[in-house]
Amino acid sequence: MSDLGLLTRAWPTAEVKVQGPNPHIDNYQFSDYSYLAMTQPDRNLDRILHAVADPTRRRILQALKERGGCSLDKDVGLCASDIENRIRLSQPTISHHMAILKKAGLVEAKRLGQWRWYRRNEPAVREFARALRENL
Repeated sequence: MSDLGLLTRAWPTAEVKVQGPNPHIDNYQFSDYSYLAMTQPDRNLDRILHAVADPTRRRILQALKERGGCSLDKDVGLCASDIENRIRLSQPTISHHMAILKKAGLVEAKRLGQWRWYRRNEPAVREFARALRENL
């Protein structure tokens, strides 16, 4: 499709319209109707499933699990540049993935001067595992 105009994608309960030539699930705009049928726990589970569906984000979560690798002398977690070096992706790409992980509640972030430090939200990861066992 050479036209870079508005693309339309069908979704089970709503019409989804996405701008651009290569739409990505992060850009989907769900109608209110599609979310009305979902309970808050279901929406949270869907958000987390979306976050962990990407192999890069799973690699980031695995890197954040390791201890003692932070250049800021923290025992747990990593600063953004440490994540960039381990995952071998650009800073904007890492920021994109971290925003999705934060929105899902799987990662906590803190600004330390000019640095951004991230760590896994272990209670949220455990709750996600519990919810998976109960719902699937």
